[in-house]
Amino acid sequence: MALYESVIIGRQDLTPSQFETIIEKFISVIESLKGKIKKKENWGLRSLAYKINKNRKGHYILLNIDGPPEAIVEYERLMRLDEDIIRFLTVKIKFIDEKPSPLMTNKTEKNAAFSSIEDDKSKSNTQ
Repeated sequence: MALYESVIIGRQDLTPSQFETIIEKFISVIESLKGKIKKKENWGLRSLAYKINKNRKGHYILLNIDGPPEAIVEYERLMRLDEDIIRFLTVKIKFIDEKPSPLMTNKTEKNAAFSSIEDDKSKSNTQ
């Protein structure tokens, strides 16, 4: 089986739970065709570089897939038919990086930096 990386962008007016339901539908298609999801990262609601179909933002998700090419063909066919999906891109890769993607790394670094700033403020206020 081959390894793939897929990024999906959903419409901005979907709730996170609705978008997650749509993604679970695609995951079940992959798994029914003997594929496996190795990694799943929800990047959240992000601004688009340009307006697409009257959307300025979109829900992003990254999937790392280990599966046969037939599963990917069917998965992409169903995404083209779904009107809640704005864009998607699936590429074949040589290996799956187990570390979080750079987008997720930046979020955790920002959160850690923000929490350390808040800790410093609370310490200085108590002194």
